[in-house]
Amino acid sequence: MEVTIPVPLRTLWEHEDHIVVIDQRKLPHQFVIEHVRSLKAAVWVIKEMVVRGAPLIACTGAYGVYFGLRDAQNSSDLEDILSELRNSRPTAVNLFNTMDRLEEELSKCQSLQEMRVKSLELARQIVEEDVEICRLIGVSGLPLIEAIHANNPERPVQILTHCNAGMLGCIEWGTISSPIYQANAKGIPVHVWVDETRPRNQGANLTAWELTQNGIGHTVIVDNTGGHLMQKGMVDLVIVGADRVTRNGDTANKIGTYLKALAAKDNKVPFYIALPSTTVDWKTFNGVKEIEIEERSPDEVKYVWGNNDKGEFERVLICPESSPALNIGFDVTPARLISGLITDRGICDSSEQGLLSLFPEKR
Repeated sequence: MEVTIPVPLRTLWEHEDHIVVIDQRKLPHQFVIEHVRSLKAAVWVIKEMVVRGAPLIACTGAYGVYFGLRDAQNSSDLEDILSELRNSRPTAVNLFNTMDRLEEELSKCQSLQEMRVKSLELARQIVEEDVEICRLIGVSGLPLIEAIHANNPERPVQILTHCNAGMLGCIEWGTISSPIYQANAKGIPVHVWVDETRPRNQGANLTAWELTQNGIGHTVIVDNTGGHLMQKGMVDLVIVGADRVTRNGDTANKIGTYLKALAAKDNKVPFYIALPSTTVDWKTFNGVKEIEIEERSPDEVKYVWGNNDKGEFERVLICPESSPALNIGFDVTPARLISGLITDRGICDSSEQGLLSLFPEKR
């Protein structure tokens, strides 16, 4: 089946009666798309990290609700559909916020057919909202980069990031990447230190690929190099994404983020979280104690995927086969280590008071 790739490239788009997503497990070596036609397929692409990144997971989940209702026999099936999607990934709050929103809106419908029409309308709306939210994150974060450049106009602004919170984790702009892309468009030179981000290497595989596609200068580093670079004055700014930000400003993100925050604090390097408003969990107050942290298959630690010297995509064992492995997917960075939150409504302190200054309706 021939599918037209959207320009500008998006991570999710409609084709005929279903959606198409990029199989992010295959990047950067292969550009492969996956057709998602059912609730079961939507759950599968989320669980298997064909799609990843909190905003993109939520958008995929929204279409999953529509597919589930399209195949449902009764409007009462909505509860099971929402439950199946909520259980697909436990840490990223965008998915839960989106399921709550759909549950509230669809419960007002008078028939299954009305629910089907409304769920598709909402899924499309959620996708377009994410694009605009991420663009606005860039508007909020751009002044940080501009200020650094104004003080050091002779060299690129040096930014360190972790995992992938770029376009590939969202729909178009991304979160951490949005201010970088907007700075680049204004002619401000930027260089990004890209953490490889073990065990799934989202930095080396996805962030590096994405920056290459957009002509952004970057260097891939092993995860443990960041602290050294900060000690040597080679990092101006750390920007990372988030899968969940609590009401008090604690942040869950890809495992290893906490260590970057500690190194940044010790070396007085600004450490910012870039997040859409949909990533704030207003019901949770203490991230360390309350956020459920996903534990994934030990095989992700024991094996790596890559291209061999023949250009073949293969899996390689990197430790004794009998050795056990622990694969914790996320960690929590306490609010006290965060310089600020870059949101679609502006920048604020990483605290309840800071968040409420931008979102007064949540008081």
